[in-house]
Amino acid sequence: MKKILLFLFLTCGSLAAQDREQINWLSWEELDSALATKPKKTFVFFHADWCAYCKKIDRVVFTKPEVIKKINTDYYAVRMDTETTDTIRFDGRTFTNRQALTKRNGVHDLALLLGSRPEKSFSLPVTIFFDEQFGIKQRVFEYYTSWELLKILEQ
Repeated sequence: MKKILLFLFLTCGSLAAQDREQINWLSWEELDSALATKPKKTFVFFHADWCAYCKKIDRVVFTKPEVIKKINTDYYAVRMDTETTDTIRFDGRTFTNRQALTKRNGVHDLALLLGSRPEKSFSLPVTIFFDEQFGIKQRVFEYYTSWELLKILEQ
């Protein structure tokens, strides 16, 4: 009997997790096509595997139904591991991670281009909000709560 209950509990739990809404993350290439077809505000989240605040944002903020609904309704969303070595084609240009050739945790050129601050080293997390013409509206270089994110998304 205990085994049956355990099986049912695990099965129902995994099914509930599969039904949970998620942010519709696009690749840069998908974003490029989407913007060409239908301009829309864009939300970009830069992260790395070692970034504790990035993981907390993923776990605590990006799982809130109201955040998911707002982003999926009003924004295109892209998330990017800043240490990826993938070649990215976006806006007619090709971006690579040239730092990966010389550094263990090299930051991708596209993340450096969009997520760097003047006279400061690149640090995570970085979230960038773009308008419909892909002009930067705001950059956030720190952890935020779901309430703070919703406030920014409403602007």
